[in-house]
Amino acid sequence: MTLITKLTFLSLLWMSFFFTSGNWQRESNLLRENPTVSAIQSKIIKPQSSVPVGNVSIGLEDKKGNIWFVSTGKGVYRYNTRLGDGQGQSFTNFTTRDGLISDMVLSIMEDKEGDLWFGTDSGVSHYDGKTFTDIPIPDNFVTSILEDKSGKLWFATRNGVYWYNARLPDGQGKAFTRFLDDQGVINRSGLALRVVQSMLEDKQGNIWITTKDEGICRYDGKSIINYTPNDVTWFRALFIDKDGTIWAGGKNIVCRFDARLPDGQGKTFTSMTQDGRFDSSTVYSITQDKSGNMWFGTEASDASDRETEGGVWVYNGTSFKHFSKKDGLSHNAVWFILEDKSGMFWFGTRRGLSRYDGKTFIALWNKSVRI
Repeated sequence: MTLITKLTFLSLLWMSFFFTSGNWQRESNLLRENPTVSAIQSKIIKPQSSVPVGNVSIGLEDKKGNIWFVSTGKGVYRYNTRLGDGQGQSFTNFTTRDGLISDMVLSIMEDKEGDLWFGTDSGVSHYDGKTFTDIPIPDNFVTSILEDKSGKLWFATRNGVYWYNARLPDGQGKAFTRFLDDQGVINRSGLALRVVQSMLEDKQGNIWITTKDEGICRYDGKSIINYTPNDVTWFRALFIDKDGTIWAGGKNIVCRFDARLPDGQGKTFTSMTQDGRFDSSTVYSITQDKSGNMWFGTEASDASDRETEGGVWVYNGTSFKHFSKKDGLSHNAVWFILEDKSGMFWFGTRRGLSRYDGKTFIALWNKSVRI
């Protein structure tokens, strides 16, 4: 199999994985009525570096203020936001040439020590800021990574979820354990967790998991159960807001769950609607801005509507506002939304990155663009 054929196959495989209160705060400058579009460029500091192009699927801001992006089949990109304008802000591209185990990156997680973990189609890479180290794992296709409050790492793969304690010294029991094989886990529904899309831990220590065919799962430390709101089983996005509410997004649905209520007091997922348009989109990303508004990155579920539907929806607790290509987004298919520490918004789309400062959308889809 040629390199081009392999990359094409992996790209198709990766895409099949993804498809299978009150009024607006007047003081917020994030939701201007007439955003404008402009182009930007970036300074390149490595020969293989460039602005992320194509499908930009993941974004993460680390503790140092760097922002990491994933572009399908092109490794990872690091953007340095700590330098002021004109002082060398730049994208740096890391690939297998730099020690990454594979250029097909599917997930990123920063642990409590500030180290980065990259899940790929060929296993896991650990990055300590200087060196990439390969971590052998029973299943190499790693779609999500989580570190819980105890420091235990969770790795989601096509064939289940695995535990790993990275803090043990070498030779002292570091090993991957398949989560559902643990005799202490009560699994009355016979859940398999074979196609996990996202994981998070809430303030009560529950582990929440979205899957492709088993809905939304919750592990409370003893037993694992699942929810299928509106009989939907395909969920991707997971987010916990400032009040502790769990938000989940999937095919044609966004729902929320108040995890703070005691068991038996009406805890359930409540579905949200938006005039039929939002309800016809697949939700890939959810976040909350500093003003408390909820942001949803979507793509039209019907392929014939993807040039006009999807985009970004913003919910202020009462009503929705919509942003799309006509407002300056690179594309209406939005894989992730990230608000950085400065209040800047970043959007990963089918056609590269977009950035929004509250006034202007900036499209970063051109390889020659410069910041």
